[in-house]
Amino acid sequence: MRADAARNLELVLTTGARMLAADPGTTVAAIATEAGVDRRTVYRRFASRDELLAAVYEARLDAVERVIEAARLRDAPVAAALHRYVEGIIEVNRTWPVELTRMRAEPSIQARRKQFMDEVDALLRRATDEGFLRAGLPEGWNAVVLANLMQLAAHSLPQLSAAQAADVLTSTFLRGFGT
Repeated sequence: MRADAARNLELVLTTGARMLAADPGTTVAAIATEAGVDRRTVYRRFASRDELLAAVYEARLDAVERVIEAARLRDAPVAAALHRYVEGIIEVNRTWPVELTRMRAEPSIQARRKQFMDEVDALLRRATDEGFLRAGLPEGWNAVVLANLMQLAAHSLPQLSAAQAADVLTSTFLRGFGT
């Protein structure tokens, strides 16, 4: 893919993510206009809004996968891995603010999301085993809270960089669930 075509695709997808999050009924034509590309260009790539939405979900999942790989959740020190993961996911949530309920319900996406969640769960188990998080909390509770805090930080702390928001969030999380 040519560099300009790749840039346009990225722009259409990120614009689509933002606009569809604000208004799920947004048209492909409106997304193309906002992205500054011809709507025919978008329709050549995506036959429908649903295809565009599927591509947005795929791009978001690709971004999450890159964050998980970079954070080295299974082998980096717990605090460093947690911070890198949180910082990366805050950035993903800001770049790809799609409506997650539908994304979670898509069967084609569920298996991939489960792999990601397994990685995060392994990190949180390791954090508990190493004394960063207290034991005895209801199963999965800290993962649910962490996910919600990352979504909240992404949108409620726009004045902070992703790294600064991750500082606030990891401190809050480790103090709230810490030993």
